[in-house]
Amino acid sequence: MMSREMKDMIDSYVQAYNTFDIEGMMSFLHDDITFRNIAGGEITTQTQGIQQFRELAQQSAAMFAVRCQTITGYNMSDNCIEVGITYTGTFAVDLPNGYKSGERLELTGTSKFKIADDKIILIEDYS
Repeated sequence: MMSREMKDMIDSYVQAYNTFDIEGMMSFLHDDITFRNIAGGEITTQTQGIQQFRELAQQSAAMFAVRCQTITGYNMSDNCIEVGITYTGTFAVDLPNGYKSGERLELTGTSKFKIADDKIILIEDYS
């Protein structure tokens, strides 16, 4: 897959994420998708396979009233693309970790995407 096609796929995936379009997100993912969220150098969440990812995506969507990932830059290699991300979200519910409904979350970080068979097979979010 060419770099331009990879970039377009990532942009479309992020757009689906921002609009809570879970089926749209799934359409870009390989059946063997691996997802990891890494905060402070530690894996805080991990899924393997499209069904686990779908369940996490549905749970995450229910937590936010609004969310927006903005891509700030791209770094491409053969079958990987790393993007700079700014993230804002407003919680829809109170969470056990102390976040309250209506509270706003702002993060910056990077996301690494790996492509196989013209689908996203790896997403790693770093913050």
